[in-house]
Amino acid sequence: MNLTNQTFARSLLAATVVLAAHSGFDAVAGNLKPLPENVTFTEHVAPILFQNCTRCHRPGEAAPFALQNFQDAQKRGKQIAEVTAKKFMPPWHAEHGDVEFSNERRLTDDQIALLGAWHKQGMKEGDQAKLPTPPKFTEGWQIGKPDLIVKMPEPFEVAAEGKDIYWNFVLPLNLTEGKWVRALEFRPTARGVVHHSLYYLDTAGDARKFDERDPMPGYNGMNRSNRQFESLGGWAVGGEPMLLPAELAYRFPTNSDLVLQTHFHPNGKVDHETSTVGIYFADKAPTRKFMTLQLPPLFGRLSGMDIPAGATNYAVKDSFTMPIDVEAFSVTPHAHYLARTFQLTATLPDGKQLTILKISNWDFNWQEDCAFKNRLKLPKGTRLDSIITYDNSAENPNNPTSPPKRVKWGPMSTDEMAAITLSVIPARDEELDGLRTAKRTHNIDLFIDRALEDTKKREQVELMKATFDKNANGKIDPEERPGLRAFLEASGKLKGIEGGF
Repeated sequence: MNLTNQTFARSLLAATVVLAAHSGFDAVAGNLKPLPENVTFTEHVAPILFQNCTRCHRPGEAAPFALQNFQDAQKRGKQIAEVTAKKFMPPWHAEHGDVEFSNERRLTDDQIALLGAWHKQGMKEGDQAKLPTPPKFTEGWQIGKPDLIVKMPEPFEVAAEGKDIYWNFVLPLNLTEGKWVRALEFRPTARGVVHHSLYYLDTAGDARKFDERDPMPGYNGMNRSNRQFESLGGWAVGGEPMLLPAELAYRFPTNSDLVLQTHFHPNGKVDHETSTVGIYFADKAPTRKFMTLQLPPLFGRLSGMDIPAGATNYAVKDSFTMPIDVEAFSVTPHAHYLARTFQLTATLPDGKQLTILKISNWDFNWQEDCAFKNRLKLPKGTRLDSIITYDNSAENPNNPTSPPKRVKWGPMSTDEMAAITLSVIPARDEELDGLRTAKRTHNIDLFIDRALEDTKKREQVELMKATFDKNANGKIDPEERPGLRAFLEASGKLKGIEGGF
């Protein structure tokens, strides 16, 4: 649970406000099993905590207190009962739909009722003989001992005040042979100021050159897209590392460096960050290929996002039609403080509609990668529709600005973003280029749409229409777009946009 004490307190306060109508330890719906007359830690509570909580609630992890034994739990019994009854803990926001998640952190209603009853009955310890074996973890890591550990060569100082900071750091891998990689685990040291970090693989040595030119550790990441590097995903507050499926892997050649693009949010005191990354090798070369689709792409950069102050249900939408057969294996939402709901649906060629992701109460402090329990087959012709809504009113307890003010897309924490990222495997590897082409076309079309709406660039818009609006109807119709796309690609105006996410 990647939370600082400060973030934990803020999240708990927001959840309390939002869920006030459901307060009380008995607020558990459903058909419950009869509760034992004597609920004890050893027999009933420990199995729940060990399975669902201890992984993060232990020394060295980001949760603000430990839950490793009876004494730990007894001190927090009331809080445990309260936050689990509200379903604020364990943190998991994706609701049940047409897709089951393998990494879901959700307690059953019976488990929640047991925790509440334990608190009400006086939090008894119970028979030591019934205590399950406590789980064992690799100290300092979530998914076990890494095969390779790399670290920032020197700390980076984050000022107490000022604007958010984007900064790149080069972590040499020094591989003596090429490796296949299934996972990366990011470990920040200054959790109170690290907002997120994106991972990139540089195989040309460019990042080292950028670093050498900058006197500070690393180099400035503002307005630098890193599109020349291979994207490897990333970490955000609340995220947990996941292994790629066994048949997938990234290739790390001998001459490669890992580049971290980290977003810092000053919190009122000077802090120093020295990030560490654990790298987990695959046992063999991958047998399949994969890629990601992001709706809207580029974290919503091309969506025209402009949220008025006071708006309670501002929506950002996107749609994409699958040009090939694929199997989806995970989905990841991303936004900032104002987002409230997420939904990604798939309409299959036969008309059947599936809900892939639904979140009704987004929390910026918990940003999960949701892995599917079973692969989701999406045939050619499937239409994906995403919608993310925002609440920029004073009634939103997560709103970072008081009174609310107009918010647009941007990289700062008080700006907003929008993205639902779907990871997919093509049914036939040779068709992957067709999916990449469709993704690029989609991104360029969004760029064209935004350009045509830009009233500040009236002369450019009129020139665009005069050149490519062949039927003079004042629009760029679908059949007129290929020529405009080709022109824009040749002009270099689309750097970082064509294939972005």
